[in-house]
Amino acid sequence: MLTARPRRNRRSPFLRDLVEETRLQSQDFIWPVFIKEGQNLKEEISTLPGVFRMSLDVLAEEVSKLMDQGLRSIALFPVIPDAHKNSTASEALNPKGFLPEALRKLKKLFPELIIVTDVALDPYSSDGHDGLVQDGIVVNDASLEVLAKMAVVQADAGADLVAPSDMMDGRVAAIRQALDKAGHHDVGILAYTAKYASSHYGPFREALSSAPRFGDKKTYQINPANAREALRELSLDESEGADIVMVKPALAYLDIIYRLRQNTTLPVAAYQVSGEYAQIEIAARAGALDRERAIVESLTAIRRAGADIILSYYTPWILGHLAEKR
Repeated sequence: MLTARPRRNRRSPFLRDLVEETRLQSQDFIWPVFIKEGQNLKEEISTLPGVFRMSLDVLAEEVSKLMDQGLRSIALFPVIPDAHKNSTASEALNPKGFLPEALRKLKKLFPELIIVTDVALDPYSSDGHDGLVQDGIVVNDASLEVLAKMAVVQADAGADLVAPSDMMDGRVAAIRQALDKAGHHDVGILAYTAKYASSHYGPFREALSSAPRFGDKKTYQINPANAREALRELSLDESEGADIVMVKPALAYLDIIYRLRQNTTLPVAAYQVSGEYAQIEIAARAGALDRERAIVESLTAIRRAGADIILSYYTPWILGHLAEKR
């Protein structure tokens, strides 16, 4: 006679909910948004169906609606015109530039909204790399000074969390020191701790027109074949003052999320990147899978692997889905 019958706990919807191990909640999500100068602007990104470049007025309307459904945080990614790009990424340090002005306006409209800003030079650089380029090489230490100043400009404008995605060595320490020196002791650092040299970033680079103009990013992003290297980066980011650590991409690196979760007491974030989003959308449109179930399953997998926070372009959809379930 069988005494152990796991199916007992699966026999009804309410019972399955009662014993459910992993739950998605609205406060788990950060919505990555692409912002562009203009008015009443909402441009769909061809490789990201359902994702748009938005002017600030349109974004404000969307945020207002989504906060009623539980939105608590957004991550801003600005579209910078080519005319404002140069080899030194000087627009990244302009306190009156598009991103700082957008920050000020959004914080005035939504003072409680957590706003995360990206610290990397690729949207501002004519070279399309995350650090400064000298003689065809992405240089580390000279880039740190610019990245630290960039973080201070963003904090001055109202950023709650600055998120260095550049993967330069020592950038968390340089940014923490610069923020503290400027009096921004309460501005946190969400470090892209394990950012891999992935094939899944293409639609994002199209959205911002930020692809590298030469070469690739393999000298500073992690080799997809490596896992222990992520733990080394974790140790460094913790010691340098990171407040949250992150894995990017998410779905292809669930094992890395799990490893970080097992080796830190800090909150762990994961970024479901543009290519991962596009795969679900394109497959669903082709009739290859059930879109709603695939979205929920993918986000649950990221959470189950150990992510406390998820950056996802599906944030508006999942907030509506969770609100309907309440």
